Amino acid sequence: MKFSTAIIVSAISGASAFTLPKGRVNAPLHMSSEAIEMPEVPEPTPEPEPELPMMSESLPFMERPAFLTGDMAGDVGFDPLGFVKSEEDLMNYREAEIKHGRLAMLAAAGWPLSEVLDKKIASALHMAPVLDASDRVPSILNGGLGKISPLYWVGCLAAAAAIDGYGIYRSKNTSDYIPGDFGFDPLGLYPKDEEGQKNMQLAEIKNGRLGMIAVTAFAFQEFVSKVGVVDETPIFFFPISSVLKAYANSGYVN
Repeated sequence: MKFSTAIIVSAISGASAFTLPKGRVNAPLHMSSEAIEMPEVPEPTPEPEPELPMMSESLPFMERPAFLTGDMAGDVGFDPLGFVKSEEDLMNYREAEIKHGRLAMLAAAGWPLSEVLDKKIASALHMAPVLDASDRVPSILNGGLGKISPLYWVGCLAAAAAIDGYGIYRSKNTSDYIPGDFGFDPLGLYPKDEEGQKNMQLAEIKNGRLGMIAVTAFAFQEFVSKVGVVDETPIFFFPISSVLKAYANSGYVN
C-alpha cells in the first residue's frame, strides 16, 4: 500500500513540472504598431523660380520691359522705346529681327565681294560693270541702282514672298515653332540638346545684329569717303603682297 501511494505522489509531482507557474499570463504574441510604421518620406519641393531682375541688363538705368524675361536667345532687356506691348508683339519683332539679321549677314559678305569681283565677272561675260568710277556698289546713298535689271528685283521679291509665306505656314502648323525656324538644316549642324540649341540661336542673333550694323556702316562710309570699302581696307580683301606693294609705291610711281 505504501509503495502504491509513493508511486501516485511521484506521478503528481512530475506532472506539476509541466504546468505554468501561478501569476504568469499566457498572452498572445503580437508586434507593436509603432514598430511596423514606415517613416514618412517628405515630398520633394520644387525649386523656386528665379526672380527676374527689376532693371534692364543692357540699360541698367532703365527698368526691364515686362515681356523681356530673358527666355529668348539674345534677350538682354533692350527696348528703350517700349515697342513690345504683348507676347505676340515680342514674337513678331523677333521674327523680323531674325530675317533682317540673316539678310544683313549675306549683304555684309556680298557687298565687299561684289566690289572685288564685279568688274572681273562683267569683263568675262562681256557686260558693263555696275560699280561706279570709285569702285562703289550701287546703293540708295551711292546711287547707281538704275544699272540693276528690273528682273533682278522681281526675282528678289518673288523669293522673299515665297520664303515669308513658308515661314507663316510653319508658324501656324508647327507646335514647337520658334521665330525664324524654317526647318532648314541640310548639313545637320543644329544641335540636338537644349543647351547647344540655345548657343546656336545666340550665335545667329548676335552675328545678325553685327551684320545689320556692318551693312549700315558700309553705306555711310562709302557715302562720306567716296571710296569703296575694299579700297579703304584692302588688307582684308587682297593678297598682302599686292597691298604692301601698292602702299610702298603710293605717291612715287605713276
